[in-house]
Amino acid sequence: MNYCTTYLVTGGAGFIGSHLVDGLLAAGRRVVVLDNLSTGRTENLAAAMEHGGFRFVRGSVLDAALVDTLTQECDAVVHLAAAVGVKLIIEQTLTSFVTNIRGTETVIDAAHRHGCGVLVASTSEVYGKNSHGALDEMADRILGSPSVARWSYSTAKAVDEVLANLYHRERGLKTTIVRFFNVVGPRQSPAYGMVIPRFAHQAVAGDPLTVHGTGQQRRCFLHVADAVAALLLLLDNSAADGETFNIGGEEEITVLELAERLIAQAGSASVVRQLSYGEAYGPGFEDMERRLPDTTKLRELTGWRPRHSMVEVMAAAIAEAREQQDSSEPGDAPGVPGRRSSAPPSAPVAEGGR
Repeated sequence: MNYCTTYLVTGGAGFIGSHLVDGLLAAGRRVVVLDNLSTGRTENLAAAMEHGGFRFVRGSVLDAALVDTLTQECDAVVHLAAAVGVKLIIEQTLTSFVTNIRGTETVIDAAHRHGCGVLVASTSEVYGKNSHGALDEMADRILGSPSVARWSYSTAKAVDEVLANLYHRERGLKTTIVRFFNVVGPRQSPAYGMVIPRFAHQAVAGDPLTVHGTGQQRRCFLHVADAVAALLLLLDNSAADGETFNIGGEEEITVLELAERLIAQAGSASVVRQLSYGEAYGPGFEDMERRLPDTTKLRELTGWRPRHSMVEVMAAAIAEAREQQDSSEPGDAPGVPGRRSSAPPSAPVAEGGR
């Protein structure tokens, strides 16, 4: 995408988005954030708000006129705004589906109209139930029935990717697609089914850590600082134009082992409690046994490698859980000061909330 001076970051008040904003500002770029604060928080942008090169606009990516105006002011767009998290997708399937497709179409169309490059955030969910080892960017998608709400998110993000690819091939738009695999770290709320912050809050509170299914589902987790490092490398590399990259960790762990290790690392008296998928989400919920990224393509282009271990990832989650426990009022949702929680126990699927 080459060197750009001003970035529009949609969803920039979210988990990954706010860390990327900090990284861009530290690199001397100007940043405009567009976020409707449905899941993002202005507190995540506290440091950015003090920076002269930063501007925050509250609004939706579904507002075509606003997106057009902001895109015209910028050199490139990083499109992170999306409905994410298993809980949100299942409870608000139609709204999530429409937001993810129409929002991306609006952003890409505006970027093309004003000659801006665009990086589109996708997800490991596009691979569906494909559990055949390390998945490279050309791995097959294996999905369940369209009637299962879970797969609507995978389908919507695949449509986002198709839009980006077709605009690149047929209209010359500079696009890069990234697929996040379970990004975790500071500022990630546990309120939408994100497993590590949820486990960390449960362990710190001495509550049972709820594992769904057998707990043998295998995942890799990536610290958000490593994810942002990958994004910054791709944004400055013209060879990334028209390409898709996996961004994820290398250390596999089962969900059950994750729970046990978090309890031990937190020095908690919590126990592990297992629930069936039906008890947690109702009938028909489907999951995948393994989700391991092949990041060879990203590594060969940029030299990127994760720098944070699982021990560091868990330590950060535990430290933040303790800090938020000390500052929260009774009844507040863990990790979301002042917001009451209606979220279920942790899901074994931990999509990277953006």
